[in-house]
Amino acid sequence: MTLKPVCVALAVAVIVVPAVSLAQERGGLDPASLLAPLAESWPTYSGDYSGRRYSGLTQVTTDNVSRLTLAWTRQLDTGTPALEGANAPTFVGGEGTGDFAIGSQRIKGSILQVDDLLYVTAPDHVWALDVRDGGERWHYFWKTRGGPHIGNRGAALWRDSLIFETVDNYLVSLDARTGEERWHTEIASFEEQYFSTMAPIVVGDHLLVGTGNDLDAPGFLQSFDPETGELRWKFYTVPMSPDDPGLDTWPTLDAARHGGGQVWVPGAYDPETNYYIFGTGNPTPGYTGVARRGDNLFTCTLIAVDVDTGEMAWYFQTSPHDTHDWDSAQTPILIDGVIDGVPRKLVSTAARNGYFFTLDRVTGEHIVTTRYGATSNWASHIRENGSPNPHPAKEAIVPGALVSPVEGGVANWQPPAFNPDTGLFYTQENNGFNLLYLTELDPRGSMGLGGKDRITVGSGGNALSAIDYRTGETAWRHAWPIGGGGGAGVLTTAGGLVFTGDGSGNFVAFDAADGDLLWHTRIGNISNAPQTYLIDGRQHVLVASGRQLYAFVMY
Repeated sequence: MTLKPVCVALAVAVIVVPAVSLAQERGGLDPASLLAPLAESWPTYSGDYSGRRYSGLTQVTTDNVSRLTLAWTRQLDTGTPALEGANAPTFVGGEGTGDFAIGSQRIKGSILQVDDLLYVTAPDHVWALDVRDGGERWHYFWKTRGGPHIGNRGAALWRDSLIFETVDNYLVSLDARTGEERWHTEIASFEEQYFSTMAPIVVGDHLLVGTGNDLDAPGFLQSFDPETGELRWKFYTVPMSPDDPGLDTWPTLDAARHGGGQVWVPGAYDPETNYYIFGTGNPTPGYTGVARRGDNLFTCTLIAVDVDTGEMAWYFQTSPHDTHDWDSAQTPILIDGVIDGVPRKLVSTAARNGYFFTLDRVTGEHIVTTRYGATSNWASHIRENGSPNPHPAKEAIVPGALVSPVEGGVANWQPPAFNPDTGLFYTQENNGFNLLYLTELDPRGSMGLGGKDRITVGSGGNALSAIDYRTGETAWRHAWPIGGGGGAGVLTTAGGLVFTGDGSGNFVAFDAADGDLLWHTRIGNISNAPQTYLIDGRQHVLVASGRQLYAFVMY
């Protein structure tokens, strides 16, 4: 649906310095270089702005991937380090006392690679590693105030600065070469139980960040000045004032203001329209929807905002009135394709609820809705506008409702990929059933994700699926072994390959065209999305399993 700009757009006047000249003066990554397709490096969350995770490198192919060999491996200490002595990190920052024990953390985010450095994050930690052997160049540790340390999805590079979010809601800027802190600023209220895990996205001189919150608080996307950390604009994903659009999809303004819709996964950027396109999380209360009757815009929605103003251009809701915690925050993918013989500028997403969507990314016009989750049973039908219609009998009820997918969804935050050579969209597909019981009968509902009991009662089988963006039909599907699947993101390349994890301890490579399994190595369950880059004329493939990094190369 096309919508004229509303919600909140806080514009800040700035003096624009040409990116190229400033990059030359200070060194580092020119923001304009992010407009180029993904090639020899990996400078931003998805590699480039499109979200495709498609590398143009062709050294590793379907013909020779069987010769891919381990180049180096390194284990990182992701717990709370000693702040004094031989093992002290090079730099320590933060607003906490340093005595909050976080325990070991998995590496879940994208690992940036530019020049001779890799930038790796985990909650409260950032490392710069030598790209050739994984040796540590510097380490930064943030003393947290607390919060749920469930992961960190990566950092952003802006000229010679490396910028990341902390769990306790700070945006921190470091010197990318030395690790020294330049500034930090609070981006959300810690007292209101927001927490931050998203990888920031740089678009020109805008630093786009989101946060999370599982209680009844509004979601928002913010733009900061990457040079100073000053706020430029803030866009709320739910109505916050009486004249905001979407208010008619909530029973009251108060319900909307506490309605959720968090922005916790990076989106994609279209330079032709200047739109940043991103997904939003579930409404709150999450399971007891009786106090928020209606579709609850703009939760579980794909939204396009103008980067310069923070104003909404269009939206499409993938899960109206969600009552299952099925965030639609997955990274969307921009596709230049053909629909009915006509070239179109498109965006596709495989949502957590088990449905696949393709839209016109300029106008938001709906083109395709299909069910890709093999057992998804929560929708009664597809509405005329393309949104699935929720079936009331699949909400939490006292005697229990048999619902698919499970709470984690058919897909979750792990990034999908798209290969323009095959025209296929690659995503994990996790199928299963819950018995969902309502335990809170108060008509006001229950805060956050409370008010229900949930029992997993069976699996529908998991797989890696390749979906045709034009029709939503599955072109091929590789079923995982029983108990496998799920936790890894996806990489695809011009060498005709798809890399991911099988959930049973294997790192695997497929033929992107037909799904033939071509290579695997057992390194443990993959915890992030694989990446690839070129160093010294040789293509490397990098992936994490828990706290361990593995770099593979052709020999």
